[in-house]
Amino acid sequence: MKSLLWMRPSSLFLAIIVWGGQSVRAEESPIGTLKVFILAGQSNMQGQGVVDLNHPQHYNGGKGALVWSMKNSASKRRMKHLQDSSGNWVIRDDVFVRYQTKSELKRGGLTIGFSGYEGKHHIGPELQFGNAVGDHFDEPVLLVKTCWGGKSLFEDFRPPSAGGDTGKYYKQMLSEIADGLSNIRTDFPYFKFTDYELAGFVWMQGWNDMINEQARNEYSDNLVHLANDLRRELKSPNLPIVVGELGNGGETKLNSNMQLFRDAQKQGTSRIKNARFVVTHPFARPADLSPNVGHGHHWFGNAESYFLVGDALGKAMVGLISE
Repeated sequence: MKSLLWMRPSSLFLAIIVWGGQSVRAEESPIGTLKVFILAGQSNMQGQGVVDLNHPQHYNGGKGALVWSMKNSASKRRMKHLQDSSGNWVIRDDVFVRYQTKSELKRGGLTIGFSGYEGKHHIGPELQFGNAVGDHFDEPVLLVKTCWGGKSLFEDFRPPSAGGDTGKYYKQMLSEIADGLSNIRTDFPYFKFTDYELAGFVWMQGWNDMINEQARNEYSDNLVHLANDLRRELKSPNLPIVVGELGNGGETKLNSNMQLFRDAQKQGTSRIKNARFVVTHPFARPADLSPNVGHGHHWFGNAESYFLVGDALGKAMVGLISE
């Protein structure tokens, strides 16, 4: 059982947390304003990037997995901080994640494994997003993930001001955000802070809207409705919002459904104050150099793609906050 000793100049206390069979011993913790970021969307926000699975038939021998990418990808030098000198996955002591999956509540220091799957074999954008914002702030950071696969903004996440029936998962998203904020001291009893600040919202979603013509045509308006309604519900009228492009698939034809949808994402984001659209399609990697060769809608499970997406989202958020 690997323990991590925190060494941050602050109030002394002792606590033990356990997640996935791994303990973190905390003897010191920072005091300040906790920065809280909401990471929301569908399956690509859940996290489909493979960490270490390498079955020759089901995972292409591990090509494109995080372990492989840290040795072979173009981004390998940028990934060095993910492991320590002994090859163990680093667990940050100043960035934390809370994610209610279908089967369990995952919570703990930022590291691999905060995906919708059991165990620690997958990552999502949260990994490098958390590193990017954590490196920027002196204050501690909490990421609250709230996401489900196969959900549209047109129906499942439909915001109230869009008209019609408010989406079940829009309501569920708000419920999980409320749970995350109200239970910070319960979920992280060792985490000392004087107050928290809702610092930003990241939206990575779109596949189900892209494949539906009516949903695609309404996406720009619905994205604006989503931003306005969330800010009103969260009582944060100027909440920074970052929208990630549906970039899986890489380059597209000019008038393809994918490109039309990306244009709608960009156009909608431009109509939202204090928001930024992040281009991600350059981060797509070939299927034959990825673990899940048949899952183009999930970036083929390529860990480098998810790493780069998270990095771009994080840097965009930092830039937005710093303006």
